[in-house]
Amino acid sequence: MTGSAGSSGLASGALVDTGLTGLAAENRWLRTRLAHRHLVDLATGVLAGQLRLAANDAAEHLVALAQATGLGIADIAADIVNAAAKEEGPYVVAPPESEGPGLEPPDGPAEDRRARRVAAEAEIADTVGEAARILLETGLSPLGADSIWLWERVDPGCLRLTGHAGVGAAEAVAWQWIPPAAPEPFRSALVDGTATWLDEGPTDGAPLPGPSEHAARALLPLRRRGRTVGLALIGWPGPTDLDRTLRRALTGLMEVACTVLDTTGTPLPADHVLADVLDSLTHPAMVLHANGTSRNPTVEHLNDEAIAALGGAPPAEDASLTGVCPGLHTDLARMARRAAATTRTQRAGRLPVSARPEEPAALLDVRAVPAGEGRTVLMWHTAGDPGLAATRAVARLQSVALFQDSLTGGDTVWSEQAHGLFGMGPDEAPVPLLGLRGRVHRDDGEALTDLLRTLTERQTGAQTVLRIVRPDGTVRHVRVSAEPLIADGTVTAIAGVYQDVSDNRRTEAALTATFDRLTSLHHQAETRHQLALQLQRAIVPEVLGLQELPGDLVVAVRYRPALEEYRVGGDWYDVLALPSGKVLVTVGDIAGHGIDSVTGMVALRNAQRALAFTGHSPRQLMGWLNEVTLRTGGGTTATAVCALYDPDDHGLLWSSAGHLPMLLLRDGRARLLDPPQDILLGAVPSFSYREQRIGLRPGDTLLLYTDGLIERRHDGLDEGLTRLAAEAERLADRAPDRLVDELLSSATGDTDDDTSIVAAHVRDLSAAP
Repeated sequence: MTGSAGSSGLASGALVDTGLTGLAAENRWLRTRLAHRHLVDLATGVLAGQLRLAANDAAEHLVALAQATGLGIADIAADIVNAAAKEEGPYVVAPPESEGPGLEPPDGPAEDRRARRVAAEAEIADTVGEAARILLETGLSPLGADSIWLWERVDPGCLRLTGHAGVGAAEAVAWQWIPPAAPEPFRSALVDGTATWLDEGPTDGAPLPGPSEHAARALLPLRRRGRTVGLALIGWPGPTDLDRTLRRALTGLMEVACTVLDTTGTPLPADHVLADVLDSLTHPAMVLHANGTSRNPTVEHLNDEAIAALGGAPPAEDASLTGVCPGLHTDLARMARRAAATTRTQRAGRLPVSARPEEPAALLDVRAVPAGEGRTVLMWHTAGDPGLAATRAVARLQSVALFQDSLTGGDTVWSEQAHGLFGMGPDEAPVPLLGLRGRVHRDDGEALTDLLRTLTERQTGAQTVLRIVRPDGTVRHVRVSAEPLIADGTVTAIAGVYQDVSDNRRTEAALTATFDRLTSLHHQAETRHQLALQLQRAIVPEVLGLQELPGDLVVAVRYRPALEEYRVGGDWYDVLALPSGKVLVTVGDIAGHGIDSVTGMVALRNAQRALAFTGHSPRQLMGWLNEVTLRTGGGTTATAVCALYDPDDHGLLWSSAGHLPMLLLRDGRARLLDPPQDILLGAVPSFSYREQRIGLRPGDTLLLYTDGLIERRHDGLDEGLTRLAAEAERLADRAPDRLVDELLSSATGDTDDDTSIVAAHVRDLSAAP
């Protein structure tokens, strides 16, 4: 009995061990799969962003790259992510059959790919500790390392252990914190960003974690966006040659550790790069953060100059702009909102109200610069800056120059800006207005003559625009505005202003050319619009009355074109009496808009008409129409519903290719007929469509329509179908022609798409007189 019990216990233990081993293996497999998926998703995102592809297209491109290069999906994904991380631009491979010089994939070493795959696995870890364990097991162990320590920088000069692997619990506790007064080599790594490589341990007795003082260690700074965010220490069981290859591999793996720390650590109150930039300025600046159009944004960062200008650090209990700048928060918040809305710098020359009531100084030359993600940088000065003032003044006058010509033997005087305007050196003698003919474009000589005659003969002011040809051959448009100086009835001098208006002239010319082009395009668009409408109406004419068809069927059809050319689509409808006595009733809609869709509609409608005379069922007609679309549609697709009505038994046999459901009006109630869930025309070859049958009764009305009748921009199709059914019930007692007219007039669609609608009504012949 005892032996039996013991055997049972051993067996149970073996089963437990086997189960745990299996679970561990399964866990590793799942983790590897997740890492693979994460890496592929990263590469897909890179391709989508660089090549401007949709996500699905980017994923297909990734597969094509793998096939073209002969690499596995994970390897090609690793290469793409590595290239993007190094900012090497789009990763494009020309297909093998391409004759053009494609960009070959970066021939990165296997180590780079392995590091990226390790990175993908570490980045999906839940904690820094788990990431450290993955880094050790999959990345560092193959390099001979047996331990890793990851410290996060939580305050300037202070480090906290956030993850480790291959380290004893007691030793981890002992090195949990490294204070600001850190010994070497921690201090050099943290402050100077210097890596320390110790093949045989520290030689100066510096304290470092590790199994023995002679074991190899590498202490590496972890930097992110130009800032040291922590340190990593990798240990080996004994002395090791940390050669160049091994150092390169470690550096790549530590980029992963840096990413893990940066994404899982304590977030900073503001973007530290932006804060570092502001701290380097010599004038006050702050970072504001606002959600939406907040009128009281949060002050995320103040540089030292701003703290001094505002009379001290802001109150800890109120970090809002109101709390920091109570006298100016309204104006500053408005500037910040405007800058964020226009992505342009907003400036204010002077805000005369003090930031704090006890500080009389105003904020001068205030600028608001958008910084993205709801942030705005505000910068100002506390005293007038001569350089800024001079720059603003010159900016106002940089295209204006003063001149004065003496007509009694004196000199011509120019202001400083005139020499640059005429392309002359500052030492060259000014040219009088009377001597400008040699510098004026030959076609403007008459305009100069008229200007001089007005000034000297009529003795009145005048202005004109002249094209000045500079010595280097460039041409500037210069407005000359002048006044005569008169003494005793004689013009003794001319004073005036030269203004360079070349930019305005270029803008006017560009606007004129743009207007002419838009006018031409408008005419072309109008021509295309009219052609599309004429073709649409010629092929699918609108019949305003009722069509009397064999048996007991009457039909009313309507077509409403789109408002704009680019919305004119490929809607079609058809009602056709066939030799068999049956009646074909159909509607369809080509994907897309414009003249191409209309011509595609013509091909499909005519093909369906011809095929209908074969006498085959709707499902067969739909299958043939699908093949026609594939072979003649140039890649287009279409939806359609095809129905055959038999007057002998009132039966309706119908098939649908992804079209909207038909609507049956019976006894004043509306019901949507669920179509077979078959795909649209032109999607896949040799598709077998299904068909359904419904018996119609005298008095029934069947509605077939296209999406322009119900489609709304902000609603789903279900809401549109519900509204259509309700409206049809309200109009159920109308004759078919009035029914379609009133449905069109009250249509809920707002996409400006074209619309087709067919109402087929079964008359009650027994009620006829």
